[in-house]
Amino acid sequence: MALVSVWISSPDTHSERRISPHLSVSQLKFKLEPITGIPASTQSLTLRRTAADADVLAVLDDDTKTLDSYGIREYMTIRVDSNDPHARGLAGQYTDDSHVDKFELTEEEYAARTDTVLQFKKRNQLGRFAPPAPSSSAPRPSLPADLVPGARCEVALSPELSRRGTVRFVGPTEFGAKDESVWVGVEWDEPVGKGDGSVDGKRYFETAPLRASFVRPDKVKIGDYPELDPFADLDDDEEDEMEM
Repeated sequence: MALVSVWISSPDTHSERRISPHLSVSQLKFKLEPITGIPASTQSLTLRRTAADADVLAVLDDDTKTLDSYGIREYMTIRVDSNDPHARGLAGQYTDDSHVDKFELTEEEYAARTDTVLQFKKRNQLGRFAPPAPSSSAPRPSLPADLVPGARCEVALSPELSRRGTVRFVGPTEFGAKDESVWVGVEWDEPVGKGDGSVDGKRYFETAPLRASFVRPDKVKIGDYPELDPFADLDDDEEDEMEM
């Protein structure tokens, strides 16, 4: 016998169950009593598409009919309510705490205890008891006055390697860490860069491909740096070979 998965929903419960569509409404009610806590004799059943759906597909009010005759399908919801507010049964016993003795403390009594979450946070400086974060408003080193777009520069990429180019951008960017607010965009004399002056779709300046890089200001030296001749170190014989 094929079973169907349905949701059983009541004021106190909501769970998934597998039931036979050939059950009669009367048989279903007796199965639902220990699940919902509502006596079978006072149950009012409605069939809905989902638990949140206010539209009722069918009222299961004929105890002799089967669930299949009401058109029950997979993952529909059977809503169980009580039509007798005075018939308590077991309904509400887990959600009604009006008759439960409670242990209560005033704010002053709670603050005076040593075994509380509050005291744990104080001891470990957590949450609102954590020390203030270091101020991020400390003044940043000022940039050289001659570090401006259009200035010739030499950039120290490593202790052994430096390259020359022209400053094309100086200022904040949308990439990099928050404490790195200023970058220098350089147009290299040679195609040794990583892009054309844009990063992540944001354009900061424009160059030919592979001519642009962004570097930190402390790596940049401004001066009268002419473009280097890549063949300056070749001897005459090598130059002759290059011309052939």
